[in-house]
Amino acid sequence: MTTPDHYDLLLARCRTLFLAKTHDYGTAWRILRLPSVTDQIFIKANRIRTIQETGVQLVADDVNEEFVAIINYCLIALMQLHLPKETSLDMTPDAVAEAYDAEAAENRRLLLAKNHDYGEAWRQMRVSSITDLILMKLHRVKQLEDIGGAALVSESVEGSYRDMLNYAVFALILRGEQ
Repeated sequence: MTTPDHYDLLLARCRTLFLAKTHDYGTAWRILRLPSVTDQIFIKANRIRTIQETGVQLVADDVNEEFVAIINYCLIALMQLHLPKETSLDMTPDAVAEAYDAEAAENRRLLLAKNHDYGEAWRQMRVSSITDLILMKLHRVKQLEDIGGAALVSESVEGSYRDMLNYAVFALILRGEQ
């Protein structure tokens, strides 16, 4: 299966879960400030790394589901970044789906562009290295958030969320997720 096909399949799965949770919980995620979203992604990535390092998993939640959660939290962050300030905390399911799809489509475009330029080098990587890259991006985002986003030469917080999302997609592909 090609990378674009894998991306589409995985994001459809993530979208289905996200919209089901929207049905159950509404748009409670809208209350989260970006640093809170960053911390949620950190919790997921750190759990994955702990399991990778120790080989022990005491909670039944599947590691693949943690990568799915990273994807959806990155999309939450991107939606929060781009939704107009006046957007209600209580969005309709259609408005949520539209915002989700717009961010997922932009991420797909970025993934394909970078995948072309890097020649799918990620296929030769270890999942543990991808986890480390996600954690490194998280530390960068936290630093940028702590200095109010005033980066001198670094990529934006948005770029980091997009990269983490794509790294999580790569990890799922390498782990054999369909």
